[in-house]
Amino acid sequence: MPSLPEMVRLHTDLESADLAWLQLLLADWQIVADLSFADLVLWLPDREGKGFWAGAHMRPTTASTAYVDEVVGTFIPAGRRPMLDAAYNEGRLVREGDPELADDVPVRVETIPVRREQAVIALVGRHTNLFGIRTPSRLELAYLDTAADLTQMIAGGSFPAPGQRSDHADSPRVGDGFMRVDAQGRVTYASPNALSVYRRLGLVGDLTGEVLPELTRELVAARYRQDEEAIGAVLGGRVARETEIGTDDVVTIVRAVPLRPRGTRTGALILLRDVSDLRRRDRELVTKDATIREIHHRVKNNLQTVAALLRLQGRRIESPEAREALEEAVRRVGSIAIVHETLSETADEHVDFDEIADRLMRMMIDFHALGATVQIARSGSFGVLPSGSATALSMVLTEVVQNAVEHGYPSGRMGRIVIAPTRLPGQLHLTVDDDGVGLPADFNLDDSTHLGLSIVRALVESELSGKLTVETGLSGQGTGVSVVIPID
Repeated sequence: MPSLPEMVRLHTDLESADLAWLQLLLADWQIVADLSFADLVLWLPDREGKGFWAGAHMRPTTASTAYVDEVVGTFIPAGRRPMLDAAYNEGRLVREGDPELADDVPVRVETIPVRREQAVIALVGRHTNLFGIRTPSRLELAYLDTAADLTQMIAGGSFPAPGQRSDHADSPRVGDGFMRVDAQGRVTYASPNALSVYRRLGLVGDLTGEVLPELTRELVAARYRQDEEAIGAVLGGRVARETEIGTDDVVTIVRAVPLRPRGTRTGALILLRDVSDLRRRDRELVTKDATIREIHHRVKNNLQTVAALLRLQGRRIESPEAREALEEAVRRVGSIAIVHETLSETADEHVDFDEIADRLMRMMIDFHALGATVQIARSGSFGVLPSGSATALSMVLTEVVQNAVEHGYPSGRMGRIVIAPTRLPGQLHLTVDDDGVGLPADFNLDDSTHLGLSIVRALVESELSGKLTVETGLSGQGTGVSVVIPID
């Protein structure tokens, strides 16, 4: 199904500003569909004047749809539906005409011109399934009366309000809570759901007849009213925007749509949604994120303490082999600590591994006091990795570079180690090449008993589900280690 921008580009002469206006309308037209109990179809004028293209379709959540099948992308030639031609050419709402049949369902059709800066740029067809028509209740009459005001505003170019959108995940919808207020902010009608929202705020009695900003100030204590201006402007229906009101236990999003069907504000549509559970879950997530960061911070501190204890123990050991083993343990613990330190600084369980790799390289340089003897450089980017993979990969990288430093550059030999990560679809390729003395002539990875290589192989194959290759470097000298691991 083609998107609105595609339909505009392929079939119309509308400008980018016109498209932006139509997208703003589509962000809000679920409100109009629900209030009208009708399907809405956006009709775009063909660039050659041959007819109209259906660019978008919205079904109501308050009534049965008039069209089961999708209509977007269909074309209506000029003259086939006189109401479309009349609304577009004359710039007026067209309601006359007999009901149409759609899948044996009688449908009443009305056509609304969409105006931007005095020019009609599109049409909205309002299609009502007549099988759902019955004697309307007060709620339905209030809905239809508000829908009539909004359609007048669409035709007059004053709806939607620039910069105001209702397609955000937590924005209130018509069914969440609906109110009408007059020009003074006095409630003329409130739906049962809207009344329930205010009852949770502490209201005793009815909403009808109450001046909404004054009532809200009585129910919501001053310490919870962070934006006094919004209380009067939004709840009074003077500006098109959203705000939040509530207490420690109840949080409500309020959205106002000023109604100006004939140019002068006659009142406003007020939509409400109780988001207490959403905000409570948000607070729990924030608390959880903070707790996770604190855990990573404490793990990092504990690992650094372990490393310090191992370092102290190493100073008391006379055996060079034992001291070297403890130093390697300190280095391995330090590489894991770097990952946890990085995780403690973010709310996400994914980390930018480039930062970790660079810190590991600096740690290796400081640990071996390499200075200008052996350069360690990174070429390419690891990108973002999940924390589990980052921990295992940091150990792999540390061990590989450690092996290169220890065995590739004896007796102060100068050289260069290049770490080259490459991200491919579904895979991360990592090569570590050095220009050192190279591998022994009889080297075989499967037969190697070196602890560092054993650790690397176990991590790559078991923890990362990857593949490890150790061979002569790309330049024909030194050693090249290649690691390929799957990533999301």
